[in-house]
Amino acid sequence: MTMVSQILKNKGSQVWAVEPGDSVLDAVKMMAEKGVGALLVMEGEQLVGIISERDYARKVILEGKASHNTPVRDIMTARVLCASPGHSVEECMKLMSDKRARHLPVVEEEKVVGVLSIGDLVKITIDEQKVLIDQLQQYISG
Repeated sequence: MTMVSQILKNKGSQVWAVEPGDSVLDAVKMMAEKGVGALLVMEGEQLVGIISERDYARKVILEGKASHNTPVRDIMTARVLCASPGHSVEECMKLMSDKRARHLPVVEEEKVVGVLSIGDLVKITIDEQKVLIDQLQQYISG
């Protein structure tokens, strides 16, 4: 069973973040530049929210707001789901599926230590299944 700490060891703990007062346009530009679908919203070291492409589409585009003068705080999700390094992939996938989230900050002792995407978890799950299938095939043919 793979744990979040193992994923972050391989993936790294790079976190892309904006501040609540930054413009949504700046946040969307950063997402495009970094090739990510969400950014953490941080006040210093404190996690205060998350902003995603979904937030942008639903809370800016569909409501006819202007990206350049709408602050991130107006559209961010303030109640952020988080994982800890001790969570398993299965626990994270269940949490993300149940809450329909695509990004999961990893927090240890109130400090953000990484971010997982649903893609990260799916990749690990597929890799684990391939190993299991190989082991079963060796057992059967052995």
